[in-house]
Amino acid sequence: MKAVCQGNRVNEGPQRPHPQKSHGTTGRIPEGNSLTEVRSDPLVRGTLGEDPPREGEEGTRNPKGDQAWELRTRGQRPARRIPSAAPVLLDLVRTTRPKQWVKNAFVLAPVVFAHNLFEEKVLLRAVLAFATFSVLSGAVYTLNDLVDVDDDRKHPTKRDRPIASGKVPPRIAKVFAAVLVVVALGAAWRIGHPVAGAAAAYLALNLAYSLRLKQVAYLDVVCIAVFFVLRVVAGCYAVSTWSHPVRPSLYLLACTAFLSLFQGFGKRYHELSVNAAKARGALRAYSPRVLRATLGVTAVSTVVVYLGWTLDPPIQLAFARGYLWVTTPLVMVGIGRFVWLLGSSHGESPTDAMLKDVTFVLIVVSWVAVVVTIIYRLRPA
Repeated sequence: MKAVCQGNRVNEGPQRPHPQKSHGTTGRIPEGNSLTEVRSDPLVRGTLGEDPPREGEEGTRNPKGDQAWELRTRGQRPARRIPSAAPVLLDLVRTTRPKQWVKNAFVLAPVVFAHNLFEEKVLLRAVLAFATFSVLSGAVYTLNDLVDVDDDRKHPTKRDRPIASGKVPPRIAKVFAAVLVVVALGAAWRIGHPVAGAAAAYLALNLAYSLRLKQVAYLDVVCIAVFFVLRVVAGCYAVSTWSHPVRPSLYLLACTAFLSLFQGFGKRYHELSVNAAKARGALRAYSPRVLRATLGVTAVSTVVVYLGWTLDPPIQLAFARGYLWVTTPLVMVGIGRFVWLLGSSHGESPTDAMLKDVTFVLIVVSWVAVVVTIIYRLRPA
């Protein structure tokens, strides 16, 4: 069959179907295009091993005005787009778990029981201690996410956390956590050396917890209880003054420890019952029967110690000895409500379920209101 060439256009005699040949990334040559037009395409020239067309050559026009396309035709890489700082900052805040800051309310307990709630300077120191532990706990949560980033990426819900999802680069998260630690410890030092000591112990134990201790069954919950005790200790020294020294009482520390053990073992029981098949190492070492027993023991211990405190309060609350015990039923109802939430949260963390449960929140608010009324409305006889 003879082919007749006219210029750059190739015409053949009678056409018959034939398979199309692939030309690199351009696919087949569109009908009606000349070989010169096709070869002038920068993608085709790259596929054929030729240099991209220089500026001014045919095929370098960019009808859409795409700057990145023009840079590629010149053999240059387009500049990488830098993400906006605002979303990264918001995700950094998310790594600090603001919803969990409610745990630092234990720092404020001593200012109430020390009868100093309405003394402006003392209250300001208590609020500053609360803010300090909120910042410090935020740094701890960020460090914990950095340590657990690989495991979190495999978790059905934790994989959406900013670091695990890749929204916050690990290097930025490390710098952010370091800044939070420096700020928190500096603020604790300004409040008082004992507060700084409690904050440093809190940070050190949290680092040990994140790196190793949380992998040890039962010891991990004991660490959680110590975290709460350290919050109370810091709160006591934050509101202590030369004229009105405040020291943590044995009743207050014991009640805090038992209550936090109860909450910690309850959380482990919930995790084990909801996701036993995919439980992490430490969780698999727990026994549901033992957890139920520890829940009962810690619940009863919390109520007994709290009742003992109400019947034998510190000297500054001696005038309220005959009234504080009436708040004990509210403590019992709150504990019962938490147990009910363990079986009804359907995979949700018990801590999150407590904050969303209107009944539980009302019980806590009622307890606070009654305690404050008794302490600050009654007067010594």
